Amino acid sequence: MSRIHPSYSGPLVFGGRAGRHLSRRVCAYLNIPEGELEVQTFSDGELGVKINENVRGADCYLIQSTSPPVNENLMEMLLLVDAMRRASASRINVIIPYFGYARQDRKEQGRVALSAKLVANLITTSGVDRVICLDLHSAQIQGFFDIVVDHLYGGPVLIKYLLHQDWASDVVVVSPDVGNVKMSRGYAQRLNATLAIIDKRRPRPNVCETMHIIGDVKGRPCLIVDDMIDTAGTLCQAARKLKEEGATAVFACATHAVLSGPARQRLSEAPIDRVIVTNSIDPRNGQRLEKLDCLDVSRLIGEAIHRVHNYLSVSELFESGSLDQVPEAEELDEEPEPEEKAGGEEGEEGHAPQPTGRRMPLKTT
Repeated sequence: MSRIHPSYSGPLVFGGRAGRHLSRRVCAYLNIPEGELEVQTFSDGELGVKINENVRGADCYLIQSTSPPVNENLMEMLLLVDAMRRASASRINVIIPYFGYARQDRKEQGRVALSAKLVANLITTSGVDRVICLDLHSAQIQGFFDIVVDHLYGGPVLIKYLLHQDWASDVVVVSPDVGNVKMSRGYAQRLNATLAIIDKRRPRPNVCETMHIIGDVKGRPCLIVDDMIDTAGTLCQAARKLKEEGATAVFACATHAVLSGPARQRLSEAPIDRVIVTNSIDPRNGQRLEKLDCLDVSRLIGEAIHRVHNYLSVSELFESGSLDQVPEAEELDEEPEPEEKAGGEEGEEGHAPQPTGRRMPLKTT
């Protein structure tokens, strides 16, 4: 049953099962109704989807992370895109806060799949017109797509939060490996901090061995920066090494909290004071971790939708001072899923959370 009034002509924002926690907040920020869809899993494991809105000629935005279960969420995304395309949507934009398979972006040995490229081909072939991603594991993945890709950065949201922490004035930003130095250097510059590097070796996937630290961390708090936390093996070993070298406190910062396998137990037992992440992956997807601080990126995504829909520059969003126009990031608390209600006319209950953010201006012809 449609919840959007027939006279509405703005962008239609939908959330898949791995993106609904963001779509509600994005729609509240843009002050627009949230599109309704149905996803069901049949007894044999197949998925069935249905768009419950009239999308003919509409500018559609689907928010869906390909987080665990990766294959199910990816297939759900493709089916929803196909449903929109067959319903004559004018433009289909897929927002992928967390892009699964991103680490399989090169052939490091013979007879292996280039999975990131294959996923990009699947998304393109399904009928997507534009992809909006958040902190890709490797920037080169943008080139795997034959369609427009807008790459958003979670760093400004995280840095705004970090600058308000008491320990940030004397912090040392630590790169967990040599390949992450560029990102860590960017954080260090914005925090006016020094930089240290952990030299490590990885004998096999998901297993790492910390060797030694390049830089001085003795007597100072340390911030380990990475794009994601998966099994947390690298992070926890790095934290122990920093403590051995005399760090007074260890904090961790990442955009994506995958937290697969033993990650939560490892983080609970590791000498890490706080773990700061964003809600690119639903923070309620699993057991709560007491030392986890989760920041909201829905306003960043909402601003990107506003700019794309109105043909404004997305890159200006990350220029100096531009993000100051976006409301401050908030720390998220655990919250229950809001109850959905069917509304008939615009302004009735059931459209998403009470709008409090930007009023979405509509395009004029």
